[in-house]
Amino acid sequence: MGVLETIRLALGSLRANKLRSSLTLVGMVIGVFAVIASVTAVDVIDLYFKQSLRIFGSESFSVERYEIQIGGGDRDVYHPPVTYEQVLRLKRRTEGTLTISAYEDFDWLQKARYATRDTEPNVMLMGTDEAFLSNFGYELAQGRALTVQDVQYARPVALLGAPIAEALFPNETPLGKTVRIGRVRLEVVGVLAEKGRFLGWDPNQRVFAPMTHLLGIYGNNGRNISSVSVRAPSLHQLAAAQEEVISHMRVIRKVRAGEPNTFAIETNDSVRRGFDQFTAGLTVGGAAIGLIALLAAGIGIMNIMLVSVTERTREIGVRKAVGAKRRHILRQFLLEAVVLCQVGGLIGIALGGIGGNLVSLYFGISPSFPWDWAGIAVGGVTVVAVLFGLYPAWKAARLDPIESLRFE
Repeated sequence: MGVLETIRLALGSLRANKLRSSLTLVGMVIGVFAVIASVTAVDVIDLYFKQSLRIFGSESFSVERYEIQIGGGDRDVYHPPVTYEQVLRLKRRTEGTLTISAYEDFDWLQKARYATRDTEPNVMLMGTDEAFLSNFGYELAQGRALTVQDVQYARPVALLGAPIAEALFPNETPLGKTVRIGRVRLEVVGVLAEKGRFLGWDPNQRVFAPMTHLLGIYGNNGRNISSVSVRAPSLHQLAAAQEEVISHMRVIRKVRAGEPNTFAIETNDSVRRGFDQFTAGLTVGGAAIGLIALLAAGIGIMNIMLVSVTERTREIGVRKAVGAKRRHILRQFLLEAVVLCQVGGLIGIALGGIGGNLVSLYFGISPSFPWDWAGIAVGGVTVVAVLFGLYPAWKAARLDPIESLRFE
């Protein structure tokens, strides 16, 4: 009997016991679903994260107050604030060689108002400068960017996020209009192009104004600047740019020779490594849950195969009587276990891919599918089928043909 004929008989056996086979498949489907769904969700988030980092460019890095330890045993380190005065001194020291931009949040969860219209209370008021667009990956949809003069003279002007402009100015241009956010009134000089959302974080619900204007209204008082972005002229000059910034910042922050830095340098690679550790933990967790479910499904498969051997004892006797050898019986029952597992595995892979990509649908992220993990899942269920189906198949192959023919 060929392999195809054996597979046909295996499928016929499964169809003959639909309820029992279906209940056994549930465990296999759940196990594979858990693995594929979790890995797909992580893969989708990982893909979006990589795309988001590309926006800032591989030639950029940031100066931060915090040293965040992801996945390690050390605690996060909180250095003294990186002030706006320090940022200005760094700009003067690197003028002509590096492009430096900063932004800081001044007001959270405010309504933006114009005339009788206002937005939901989810707008953030941010202070920034003339290099904001290029360093932080935003683009203009209308109007102009902030200029050196806007920052130098602390002008009350603003760039609106796309949904804010749409809510306040549905049928007219926002340019030249004055809006109110929190304590300030700002003239709209530009509207930003919409950016993708990430895990509930919306970068579009923001209003950007000159840092100097907002510091004059909200006060400075040693305020920490939340993000300072540094852009090197090219990727080849990135390492030299980092060394230059570290040298200048140590002087600016009066760090003595031999003492550690009182600030952190974050690059795309360092953020990438930290995020990789995080996603690797999620992947291992999902795989572990799936493995437990697969082991439970394997026990169920062994049970159904043992019952099948008992029910088909007379059939086995007839087959042996007409010349079937032990290896033929062994192969038949082993293939039945493999087919059962593969059917469950394929269903689990399909459902897992759909379930994992619900993350991409919900957050508006590009869909993805972990083909490597799908291959691992197929191989995994095959191993489970062989391990848990081998004993029932061996037991069937060892049956005495005479005693099997007498079985009722």
